[in-house]
Amino acid sequence: MLNKIRVDTVARNFTLTGRVQGVGFRPFVYRIAHEHGVHGWVRNTVGRVEIHAEGNVENLEAFRHALIAEAPPLSSPLIEFEDSSELQNKGGFYILPSDTVGTAEIHVPADQYLCPECEAELQDSHDRRFSYPFINCTQCGPRYTIIKAMPYDRANTSMEKFTLCERCHAEYQSADSRRFHAEPNACPDCGPHLSYFDPQTMIEADSGRALDAAVEALQRGRIIAVKGVGGFHLMCDAANEVSVIRLRKNKHRPHKPLAVMVPSTGEDQLDGIRQLVEIDTGTTMEQLSGPSRPIILLPKKADAMICNEIAPDLTELGVMLPPSPMHLLLANAFGKPLVATSGNISGEPVITDELEAEQRLGEIAEGWLVHDRVIVRPADDTVMRVINGRPRMIRPGRGTAPVEGTLPFHLEQPVIAVGGHMKNTVTLAWQNRFVVSPHIGELNAVRSMDIFRQVIGDLQNLYQVEAKAIVCDLHPHYASSRWAHEQNLPCYQVQHHRAHASALLLDDSTDARAMQERGLVFTWDGVGYGDDGRLWGGETFLGKPGQWQRVASFRNFRLIGGDRVAHEPWRSAAALYWELEELYPGNESEKLAYAAWQSGLNSFESSAVGRLFDAAAAIMGLVHTTSHEGEAPMRLEAIAQYVESADSLPFKEEDDLLRIDWAPLFYAMKDNTHPVAYRAGYFHSLLANTISSIAGYFSGKEHLDYVGLTGGVFQNRKLTELTTRLLDEAGIPYRLGEQIPVNDGGISYGQLIEYSAIHENIN
Repeated sequence: MLNKIRVDTVARNFTLTGRVQGVGFRPFVYRIAHEHGVHGWVRNTVGRVEIHAEGNVENLEAFRHALIAEAPPLSSPLIEFEDSSELQNKGGFYILPSDTVGTAEIHVPADQYLCPECEAELQDSHDRRFSYPFINCTQCGPRYTIIKAMPYDRANTSMEKFTLCERCHAEYQSADSRRFHAEPNACPDCGPHLSYFDPQTMIEADSGRALDAAVEALQRGRIIAVKGVGGFHLMCDAANEVSVIRLRKNKHRPHKPLAVMVPSTGEDQLDGIRQLVEIDTGTTMEQLSGPSRPIILLPKKADAMICNEIAPDLTELGVMLPPSPMHLLLANAFGKPLVATSGNISGEPVITDELEAEQRLGEIAEGWLVHDRVIVRPADDTVMRVINGRPRMIRPGRGTAPVEGTLPFHLEQPVIAVGGHMKNTVTLAWQNRFVVSPHIGELNAVRSMDIFRQVIGDLQNLYQVEAKAIVCDLHPHYASSRWAHEQNLPCYQVQHHRAHASALLLDDSTDARAMQERGLVFTWDGVGYGDDGRLWGGETFLGKPGQWQRVASFRNFRLIGGDRVAHEPWRSAAALYWELEELYPGNESEKLAYAAWQSGLNSFESSAVGRLFDAAAAIMGLVHTTSHEGEAPMRLEAIAQYVESADSLPFKEEDDLLRIDWAPLFYAMKDNTHPVAYRAGYFHSLLANTISSIAGYFSGKEHLDYVGLTGGVFQNRKLTELTTRLLDEAGIPYRLGEQIPVNDGGISYGQLIEYSAIHENIN
């Protein structure tokens, strides 16, 4: 019972920002108001929560403290404003309807796995939501993929069409319920349902029978398409080699590693994962079992009970726990690891719609487990890799995106940065805030561009921010850059590797001093359009955002074949042979390419370290052509043994740059007197020592606050850990990306930082 209004009653208004919508914040405020004898009301506005609170000074102070100290675990509230107010003396405490008028301060929550309370109900045979695949509450469940507009009310989600039954409605209105104002609230009587079909079976809107049919199909070795939270997965038995090979063949994915979803049973929910991989740190365990449920790449155990075709020729495995109640029921009923790869055409965004899935995945899937809750926008699985003991972002997605953060400065106008061409993301920024989208993918296909445009529109609509400028890559042929130049807005270009450097600098930092720190940043990747029109990729920059000076680069080599170079490592190998005036030992047709190389036909100069990895893998006979991006470096890293060496590549001053000579790498790779594993290890050691040598060279001449490692090459765990160990030994501080990918998924964020430093004079 609320305390009666006393004569010493005062009133205060509070406005809270941060993540306070979609996380059960209004019900939380309602409960603590009752606990502290406070009258008044709470309501959502466009991104904020407003509170009118009445009580004595002592109670109001305790209430104010609890707003932050006891906030729901998924929230991150900040008291933006508070002041005294007039007493309204209405008695009681109420949740008022949302107010859609006012200045937007919106935070969009990511999709989250089940909270412990919902998971217990899911497995309780006496609970009315026992085995219900769409169970959720204010502290868990779908968010980003079901929200159509803000504020976060049921009418603004794809749950709008599901009318609450009497019991769910009572929960929704009861302050004693965990589902008090839980917008996706549902049960078997009123919520979404599963259906299953294949050529012989049709089960509609019967979740239990549909799950049973899907499990039976998997046990028979079938490949099934499963509609999840942010899109479709393609699933099969991870121990069934015939099924996995058939999945690879039908999906035209011969070598790219497949993710594995592991059942979560018993008290130790990671027990199944421990049977497959080595889990090295508590941080990794927290990520695997936390609410975001990412895929994490971890060292594979030799006796892992899955077929070798899951990750051929690799020593790591991408594993995850079930990311939703539906996945949990499916995985636990099957009882063994399942392949859970994205339901898409390779490189495109994950498919979300049943009809499109049937049309585009029909030649792959042999059964379909679907549901009737609309996925408003795609969110593929988040992927991380453990480097230096911490899971680091490879691909932002379901559970982690949109990635929201605070900038250490204020923008004069809202900006949208549209990223690169591969691993595309986009970043929206305004005032002192930024939001990085989930992974979109490669912008080569019509559907990829459709989703690219949708995400750009969605971010602005959800956050109620209209971009007044666009930032894009310098490359004139990137689809994202072409789109940017077609818009009727000011368009600013940022060089690819400077964007990499700036993205690393401010990863997870709100300290304005970071903008002033002087760094030496190694930006190594496969390709990026340079200031001189050449394709860079082995660059080192000195300075800070807006003032990056290119101070070192690898010796250029000339490649032929245009875009084919990325999937034909033999071309990189041949280029090194020809640059050093040696005969490439390929077949006759490849040798004929030498004439084209000599004439400069369809050729370009590059300094890319990523292409050196390709060349090394080809020279050592590990791979000739590839079926997916990064395959050659991945195989090279997988086979590399640890090699203790002090050797580094030579470098010398040339045209105001330090030019690093890759020739010793070439000769070492073709030296057949050493085993391939030794040569691969020596390759990594040479590069790590080279970074350390160059860092030492500049630290002796310049003041350096840190050395940075960024670009897709530094997804390589062996190279990065070798390098950071050497930097530690030399006493040189270093930075690695964690929340923002070091690959091209971080380019849009880096574009924003670089634009801000140059065009808004933020430094």
